[in-house]
Order: sequence, then structure tokens, then C-alpha cells
Amino acid sequence: MVKKTNLADSLRKVSEPEKSTKSVTSPDGEPLSNNSSPGVAPSRQGKKAIAGHFDPAVSKQLKQLALLQDTTVQALLSEALNDLFSKYGQKPIA
Repeated sequence: MVKKTNLADSLRKVSEPEKSTKSVTSPDGEPLSNNSSPGVAPSRQGKKAIAGHFDPAVSKQLKQLALLQDTTVQALLSEALNDLFSKYGQKPIA
């Protein structure tokens, strides 16, 4: 009887990126991993997600506003965070 290979092990081997010895840092000096998950856009490498839980109506209204302003939710959130930082005397860095 032929032993079947474990599907999870096979998928893990395929998805593991090759290891590199090159050290990369973000603009703020934090080390970035060259072993990022497959499928992560280069524009998202070195970035952190910020999330919150809101009523579904908030999500819908934010998406509608982005559509009306011909922009993205990401751009609107950056604008809102920069306004918040400025309000509290912080540098607008979003």
C-alpha cells in the first residue's frame, strides 16, 4: 500500500518563501521580514492594519462617501487620522 502524502504538509512547503539573509528595515527603523505571507502586495509590506468594530451603517456610509468623492476608504481614513492627529497637536503622518 502506497502512503498518501499529507496535504497540509505539501501546502506548507509550497507556501514557504525562500529564506534570505538580507536584512530590510522600514522607514521608522523596524526590521521587515523577507518571509512575508504569499500574496501580500508590496505596498502593504512594512505596514500595520488598524481596525475597529462599528455599526454596519458606518461601513456603508464610509464606502458611499468614498464613492461620492471618487477616492478610496483608505484615503478617507488617512485624512481622518491626520485631522485627529492635528487636533491633538501631533504630526499628521498617516
